[in-house]
Amino acid sequence: MQIPVVRNVLEANEKMAAHVRKRLSDNGILTLNLISSPGAGKTTLLERTLTDLAGEFRMAVVEGDLQTDNDARRVAATGAQAVQINTDGGCHLDSNMILTALDSLDLTGVDILFIENVGNLVCPVEFDCGEDAKVALLSVAEGDDKPEKYPLLFNLARALVLNKVDLLPYVDFDMTRARNFATKLNKDLDIFEVSCRQGQGLQEWYSWLRDKRAAKKEGRPV
Repeated sequence: MQIPVVRNVLEANEKMAAHVRKRLSDNGILTLNLISSPGAGKTTLLERTLTDLAGEFRMAVVEGDLQTDNDARRVAATGAQAVQINTDGGCHLDSNMILTALDSLDLTGVDILFIENVGNLVCPVEFDCGEDAKVALLSVAEGDDKPEKYPLLFNLARALVLNKVDLLPYVDFDMTRARNFATKLNKDLDIFEVSCRQGQGLQEWYSWLRDKRAAKKEGRPV
């Protein structure tokens, strides 16, 4: 009896996601849903991105967390708009939460909206939040088999950020193996090897953001 219930929940979410997507598209906003396990570096990636591209784009962030507003305060310290969603134990954000959060943001002139989802490689993937694309993050400290163990995220993501590459000499992580797993699931996946701490690889990530923002502005597929 659980299958029809789950199906109904997802269908209701998809209908709401369509409203979110239209509202953001009407404002010409590129929307990216960042998904990773806890500690992979989503917030640090956002801090660097919001700081380094502040002169190019107006950006905003919807932060998802179980209880605290720690990440939202870190993001807001960069000068970007940020709104916090506390799920009170919920393992993902959904489109209704995003629609409500948008009312707390001034969308006028916003170029890019980042959704930092709850740290989880399973549930957030199944719920469309009205984004243009999902971005998967994986740190080298987690293991190179994550794309094989959690295939749906890497199958649906438009980009994969492999973070903390500065730790490669100290961890058992095979970059080729991780890439092969991911691209077997998704041959069109754009992959970036970065160190948010040291800045390595971030320029390629920024170029990808510029390209996707231009596509959104020109009405091309993101």
